[in-house]
Amino acid sequence: MGLDIYAGTLTRYYTDNWKSVTQQWAEANGYSFSRITPQGDKDNSEPQLSASEMQEIMKNWQSQILAALASPERPAYEAWTEDNVSPYYTNKPDWDAFGALLLYAAARTYQEPLPKTVEKNWDFEKHPLIQRIGEDEKMLWSLFIGASWWLPIEDGFAFNGTDPAGGEVTISTAGALKMELDQINSIGWKADEETILSWTETEGYPVDGEIRDGKLTNAGIAEHDVYDTESLAKFAFSIFWRAAKFSLENRVPILLDF
Repeated sequence: MGLDIYAGTLTRYYTDNWKSVTQQWAEANGYSFSRITPQGDKDNSEPQLSASEMQEIMKNWQSQILAALASPERPAYEAWTEDNVSPYYTNKPDWDAFGALLLYAAARTYQEPLPKTVEKNWDFEKHPLIQRIGEDEKMLWSLFIGASWWLPIEDGFAFNGTDPAGGEVTISTAGALKMELDQINSIGWKADEETILSWTETEGYPVDGEIRDGKLTNAGIAEHDVYDTESLAKFAFSIFWRAAKFSLENRVPILLDF
């Protein structure tokens, strides 16, 4: 199962009014596409609610979350954007690159050597460095505690809650994610934003296929079973950086879609 990241309104997400980069590529190149999730084929499921009805549900969920976060010690957090038309950002780091980012962060945090490569479909959660940072009580970052939602709030914190569909989820904030990414960059690459943004194009997975005569083929292209760890980490870092930036500038949540 792949991993996509989505930054946009919850109404667009829950009405499937968005397209992953894979879907966008498939449609642009004349290929059919179906999104398969644990709930089944989304493309074959008819929406049960209208966009306006879904928007009201999302606003109600948002109100409950903001009420739960309210405190007499500080001003209440403002409601974020919720409609079915606002722009969204999406990309596909997939699990291998996400794991490489966690491994890079752990290696730099503990000043340990970064493995040069990782295997395709590697089980990153079992890597000793990632396990170490996941158990480190001083490193309770959203990236390491299993957060899959980030709300468009500048303050940094995380909590366990339920998503609008009633599923259990660890929720953090885009502000926390941005601070974590800033810290990773400061102990590692020390790259400027222009360089970071370029990594979605210059780093990442090697080419496994190409379009020839209007058809996708991998003829003559060696299959890759290992990936460059740092290149994958830069690729994932750039995607998460873009998502955090988009979230805070447009006041929309970030979700991991898998």
